[in-house]
Amino acid sequence: MSRALTQVGALFALALDTIRASFRRPFAGRELVEQFWFVTSVSWVPAMLVAIPFGAVIALQLGTLTVQVGAQSFTGAASVLAVVQQAAPIVTTLVIAGAGGAAICADLGARTIREEIEALKVIGVDPIQRLVVPRVLGCMGSAVLLNGLVSVVGVLGGYFFNVVVQGGTPGAYLASFTALAQTSDLVVGEIKALAFGFIAGVVAAYRGLNTRPGPKGVGESVNQSVVVTFLLLFFVNFVITTLYLQLVPGKGA
Repeated sequence: MSRALTQVGALFALALDTIRASFRRPFAGRELVEQFWFVTSVSWVPAMLVAIPFGAVIALQLGTLTVQVGAQSFTGAASVLAVVQQAAPIVTTLVIAGAGGAAICADLGARTIREEIEALKVIGVDPIQRLVVPRVLGCMGSAVLLNGLVSVVGVLGGYFFNVVVQGGTPGAYLASFTALAQTSDLVVGEIKALAFGFIAGVVAAYRGLNTRPGPKGVGESVNQSVVVTFLLLFFVNFVITTLYLQLVPGKGA
């Protein structure tokens, strides 16, 4: 129990150190661009492929339910809001954690077992500022960008399956969305993506910097980083969603 609490405290300490180091000079701008491009390049195609069935399943399930209760005109609003608020940020971060986050953890873990991190400390270079900050900010930027892409793909997938497969009305699908959706729904989705990207980057960096010696230790750290990110992702999503629904009234409420 004490070991688990110690690791949780160390993770939070790394998160705070990363935030503080983000505002210190010199800033590794070139490293940030490289990490942002790397995470985006390995994540955007899987994110789109996952978004299509997510949007389809949501549209099909909600379409069936709204037909049963006689509220077919609200299918578009329900499915689009579910994709924008919930599915898109979660899908984006799951892909980033599984692809980009795993690669970041493996890279930092390899540097750790080769004692490159200790060498940086010896010559007076802060490894958090030089290595962790660009990777975390890269994950955050990529998450925000991919969240918009996944939202569009998910909405289009839901529209196709609801209108073409289930025989819904295109006008009713779009009208219900514009009647109930509001700008804050998109904003909270981007806030979630930003927070989830930060979590994915910090967890990957923490496990990479605390890797056990040997190749086996690197593999274990990668697995642990993905699992921990998934657990934190769903918990933070619950907290943000609860606060949003309590503090921001729905359109027309």
